[in-house]
Amino acid sequence: MTMTAHTSAETDHDLPNPEPIMQLASGFMAAKHLFAASELGLFEALGEGPTDLHGLAARTGLTARATRISADAMVALGMLERRGEQYVNTETAAAFLAGGSPADLRPLLRFWDKISFPAWEDLAGALARGPKRQIFDLDAALQPIASIGVEAFSAGPSLALPDTVDLSGSHRLLDIGGGTGSWSIAVARHCPHLSATVFELPAVAQTAQDRIASVGLEGRIDVCAGDAMADPLPAGYDAFLVANLVHYWSPEQNRALLQRIRDVAAPGATLLIADFWTDPTHTQPVAAALMAGEFAVHLEHGDVYSVGEGIAWLQDTGWRYRDHRSLTGPMSVIVAETA
Repeated sequence: MTMTAHTSAETDHDLPNPEPIMQLASGFMAAKHLFAASELGLFEALGEGPTDLHGLAARTGLTARATRISADAMVALGMLERRGEQYVNTETAAAFLAGGSPADLRPLLRFWDKISFPAWEDLAGALARGPKRQIFDLDAALQPIASIGVEAFSAGPSLALPDTVDLSGSHRLLDIGGGTGSWSIAVARHCPHLSATVFELPAVAQTAQDRIASVGLEGRIDVCAGDAMADPLPAGYDAFLVANLVHYWSPEQNRALLQRIRDVAAPGATLLIADFWTDPTHTQPVAAALMAGEFAVHLEHGDVYSVGEGIAWLQDTGWRYRDHRSLTGPMSVIVAETA
């Protein structure tokens, strides 16, 4: 008995450090702290300038206890700094969470908190049986949160696209599944010679129209309501953009979509497919590998795909692969032309 206990103790001593597991398993705490701090207005309140605990409580309308819990968690996670008794936004929080710049990620946090986080609670069930409901089935109150949240996530990649791909030879762009129109807006601002049409589901089309009008581009960007997988695609375009869409579908559905686009594409047309393209193992970029879970909890066939898979679809549907280029974060763009 003594020898057995001694051997067990030695075995326990030789076990690796479980800290990586603990960090991963507690990740939800960090996420919810961030979501709460944003919703409660801590970063926006500190956009007015540094202040102590009681000043921050007064600005947010919270109790001192609640303010301390939230603010100290954000200090621990690197979103706020403590300078003596004063709290202050970090440079990152000031840029993306305080509401003082166009690069506002608060809508994305709201989307992940109100829509994604509840869905992720049943990731195992979604992987085993499929999602309980799909993102297409959101009620009217949640749909704008989703659309604006995706726009916030895509702000960097959409702004990078026209600097990454040469569209000087294109004149009419069809933005298929164009969401709120943010990608078309970025292209139109960079390419004054180019007009665009956002082709989007009716539930999102009005949001796109409002967004385009708010930036004064309704004269160059119009909106056409329709289902890219079922309704006829409009013809007469020499450039096509498919952004944040292939991860909605199975490989077979993506081939069908690319064939539908090819059928209406003018000779020499350019095709841009912006998404979370991965390496052949589907593990890099890491953020793309994790996003596969996001798509699985929201979509029956949601997934991430490798660049090689995308090239194979192009070859099967009458397109010629030209290039693959990084945008920002885990997103990149595959560039093709009619074969």
